[in-house]
Amino acid sequence: MALPENITPPNHIAIIMDGNGRWAKQRGLPRTAGHAAGAEAFRRIANYCRSIGVRYLTVYAFSTENWKRSAEEVAGIMRLLRRYLEEALRDMEKNRVCFRFFGDLTKLSPELQALCADAESRSQDYDVQVNFCLNYGGRDEIVHGARQFAADVAAGKFRSEDLTEEVFSTYLYSRGVPDPELIIRPSGEQRTSNFLLWQSAYSEYVFMNVLWPDFTPEHLDQAIKEYHRRNRRFGGT
Repeated sequence: MALPENITPPNHIAIIMDGNGRWAKQRGLPRTAGHAAGAEAFRRIANYCRSIGVRYLTVYAFSTENWKRSAEEVAGIMRLLRRYLEEALRDMEKNRVCFRFFGDLTKLSPELQALCADAESRSQDYDVQVNFCLNYGGRDEIVHGARQFAADVAAGKFRSEDLTEEVFSTYLYSRGVPDPELIIRPSGEQRTSNFLLWQSAYSEYVFMNVLWPDFTPEHLDQAIKEYHRRNRRFGGT
């Protein structure tokens, strides 16, 4: 299984992992079963991205709005995340994947915060990078960055007129990471859902009518091929 030789994958792919709950409902299963199936889909796609040369993979794992879901569902998602991070730390030297986390992690449990910090510090020298958006929202990220810049202005580190797009980008959770060329949303929904609002200014979106737990490397290949059919002008002609 591989892309044709004449098609190079984007350097940075981002995915809104949507449809776990509907996948479970269609099968008469609890929503937590859908999230477990979605976690397996993530492993499958992350491994495939690494095999075809994708340098950065960013996934929408838990949004700032997801706290509105039932306590049982949120707890189930957090258990899956903890299990994944424990496995990743155990196999880190073998897999050699760099971990980054975008979002306000202070609302996670101390145990999860420690696992995230450990994963970031132990993997920082690896080349292939996976960015997990946890307790993340695009608007929240921009507000967070604006507050940080305002605090630096108040402290005399900057003047307000020093603010440029390049400077502001250094205040975002994604600082140092190139913007995604391709953003994929499975599940049939066609909206951004507050995901990477700043970074997606010139990203190509591909919406696909498949629920995330059923998403396969073949679906990713289709999205990459669609990306290569686009004419990316970046505001030019």
